[in-house]
Amino acid sequence: MTDTATARATMPKGTPHVVATVGELPPGSRKIVEIDGRSIGVLNVDGRLHALMNNCPHHGAPLCEGVVKGTMEDSAPHEYSYGRHDEYLVCPWHGYEFRLDTGRPLLDMGRLRVRVYDVRAEGDHIVLYV
Repeated sequence: MTDTATARATMPKGTPHVVATVGELPPGSRKIVEIDGRSIGVLNVDGRLHALMNNCPHHGAPLCEGVVKGTMEDSAPHEYSYGRHDEYLVCPWHGYEFRLDTGRPLLDMGRLRVRVYDVRAEGDHIVLYV
């Protein structure tokens, strides 16, 4: 792949919206923004930025107000292994868990998932692409 093709492949899709400065969204914080009638949560998890629709597909809860956590990994009977630290967002109403990077649920919910958006730090700004 050429440098131009690589640059195009990593270009975010959508219209850019400055939603905060880097200083306003330190690790461990989140901000809910309204863009074009959509409520979107922007989260800084250990320095990694994530943006998800702030609407749980199960019953419409404000998903991005939920807890960020990991989960138990597959293991042998009576062995417990916690992993995937800070990779899931838990719905504050019913506990459904969604991956921060893909919006896919931890448990199979058919085609239900949460929409994720491109978000990145550009200079001193946090830019969300919708």
